[in-house]
Amino acid sequence: MLSNILTSAAVGAEATYLGNNACAGCHEQASADWTDSHHDLAMQEATPETVLGDFNNTTFDYFGVTTTFSQKGGAFFIETDNATGELETYPVEYVFGVEPLQQYLLPLGNGRLQALAVAWDTRSKSEGGQRWYHLYPDEDIAAGDPLHWTGGFFNWNTSCAECHSTDVEKRYDAVHDRFDTHYEQIDVGCEACHGPGSAHVALADAGSLSPAQTGFAMSLKARGAWQWAEGADIAQRSEPLTSNHQIDSCARCHARRGTLGEYHPGKPLLDTHRLAIIEEPLYWPDGQIRDEVYVYGSFIQSKMHQAGVACTNCHNPHSNQLVVEGNGVCAQCHLASTYDNPTHHRHQVASAGSTCVDCHMPSQIYMGVDARRDHSMRIPRPDLSISTGSPNACNQCHTDQSADWAYSALSDWGVTFTDRRHHPARALHAAGRGDIRAAPVLLETANDTGATGMQRASAITHLGRLLPEQLMPSLPLWLESRDPLIRLAAAETIGQLPPEQRQALLMPLSQDPVLAVRMITAEQLAGLVPAASASTGQENPFEALFSEYLTVQSQHLDMPSVLTQLSSFQQARGDSGVAQSLLQSALRKNPEASVSRVNLADLHRTLGNEAAARETLETGIALNAEDGALWFSLALLEVREGNAKQGLQALAKAASLEEIPGYYHYVLAVAQNDQGLLAEALATLKATHRAAPGQPSVLAALMQYSQLAGDRQSAQRYRDELRATVQAAGLQ
Repeated sequence: MLSNILTSAAVGAEATYLGNNACAGCHEQASADWTDSHHDLAMQEATPETVLGDFNNTTFDYFGVTTTFSQKGGAFFIETDNATGELETYPVEYVFGVEPLQQYLLPLGNGRLQALAVAWDTRSKSEGGQRWYHLYPDEDIAAGDPLHWTGGFFNWNTSCAECHSTDVEKRYDAVHDRFDTHYEQIDVGCEACHGPGSAHVALADAGSLSPAQTGFAMSLKARGAWQWAEGADIAQRSEPLTSNHQIDSCARCHARRGTLGEYHPGKPLLDTHRLAIIEEPLYWPDGQIRDEVYVYGSFIQSKMHQAGVACTNCHNPHSNQLVVEGNGVCAQCHLASTYDNPTHHRHQVASAGSTCVDCHMPSQIYMGVDARRDHSMRIPRPDLSISTGSPNACNQCHTDQSADWAYSALSDWGVTFTDRRHHPARALHAAGRGDIRAAPVLLETANDTGATGMQRASAITHLGRLLPEQLMPSLPLWLESRDPLIRLAAAETIGQLPPEQRQALLMPLSQDPVLAVRMITAEQLAGLVPAASASTGQENPFEALFSEYLTVQSQHLDMPSVLTQLSSFQQARGDSGVAQSLLQSALRKNPEASVSRVNLADLHRTLGNEAAARETLETGIALNAEDGALWFSLALLEVREGNAKQGLQALAKAASLEEIPGYYHYVLAVAQNDQGLLAEALATLKATHRAAPGQPSVLAALMQYSQLAGDRQSAQRYRDELRATVQAAGLQ
């Protein structure tokens, strides 16, 4: 009877955090593995034992700024440039990480902790370590720059805390611009992954633990064994992996994502975060890591993930080490006699080319010294390097050779690829350049149930940006997908459709079980449902949805991106005053936030204040003259005010900053023609077409302007090419 009472109390009560000491007594091996792991040492108080850098009055020079590292007694100090560019001395309060680098957290007032951008390379001297270095060694990141250590990108409370400590509450006070950030445990402890442990301990003390009653909201075990069928070269799971709890738990920190609501153990990743998809500059077109994307986004593209591989099949979750060293980790499921063999890898045994990960998981260097492996575990594709610029493992080792050489070598080995022309990477690459001929392959990928959710969602997103009219036949199916990532991508693309089509499609998603989907649905519906409906006696069916959206976003008013999103929402709801205030707040936090500044200028224009719009844009250009979006917005303002010459100059500047010639170049050509500069317009369009073909607006303008120039032959050629492009896109 007492056992039953204790069991009911343990389950019914709100579980609380106890700390690692409550776990160590029963879980000795896990505790031993965790001790001194990267999770254990993720964040520590600064002491002589934890500080690894040289603080013996050492100096480091960076673009004229001398940073000095010193210590007094058991305390550590850093003198460096502050937010105004003046030298100031700060105490080191915490250390961040241990290998291959260590950063130092300095207090900046109002509860802020900032990670210094000068880090200590903890590698050995023989590896080039034991030195101070700057995370941006080739760029002069001065005070006032968003990437300066005093800026928002290096703020611990906003950008770092969630993944370096246990049960972090940011606690930002927007009114007073203060943080009161709290954590239950300074490092990444047991409960950071498993959840609060009080109910589990109570059940254990009562002798009432069972597989069905653990006291935790979820199990992180990826149950099921791997078995070898008769004569098989690759093992398969004995039963399908039915839970994503483990992978999603790791993804909270090992993914490129944005934080949404409060984390509750057992919730799917997209219920607390929003995942970045395959797009440049985060990923290469084939899905390989490019920017710092933290493993998960590449892993869920892999055949391993599709087969049911979970993180703990390869990694000890407590020590963070591989479960087997070298090729042995792959040989758990891939028959060594078949794959760890020169007949497969075609390299000498014990050479770099014989190592599974060097061919299938090549690494990129982040934070100056940190090599991280791509987890999409793909076959090297030099042919895609030739067509899209994506790297390949062959040339990352054979750096003195070309992708053509690597492709020829594979051909000589008898390796052929049947999907060269229709590979999704080629379509994503083309879509990023405005080439509508990519649409059929994007649509095929989006509808391919054999493709990963990450690939399908990325294809949907790119298709919506490129050719939204191709969405409709498949959109209802995507919106009903069991994969929330596909539903999320589909909901986002709805914004490209006419208003009359949106509301009916979005209505079911207002009740979606996953928060990320509901959040994007709220943004899409904001301007479709009249804000005054309640005052007219009409019930707003989305009031709860909108209230939830505001509640979630209000937790992150320290982030300029959230302030900008919230501003768009409020403007769509008809509250221009609040929208303006939010954008101004975003720009105070990051004066170089381009989207915030362009949106504020547009809002000023909407309110009839062209002078304020001009001041907003010109201030932004003074801060960052290399921002094409600001120049383009200024050009439109000049044209509205009748300043044709100045508008043309601003358009030319915007076009020169456009990485891939596209819309800015097209508008520039139209403006050039309008001002009687037909030859210049044709030159702009021809250069755009050569660099980024497949843009129908450019082809149509080339056809029209060639006709005006009396070049009927060229006009006909462009007409034929336009027709062929439209047909290739599936529009005829």
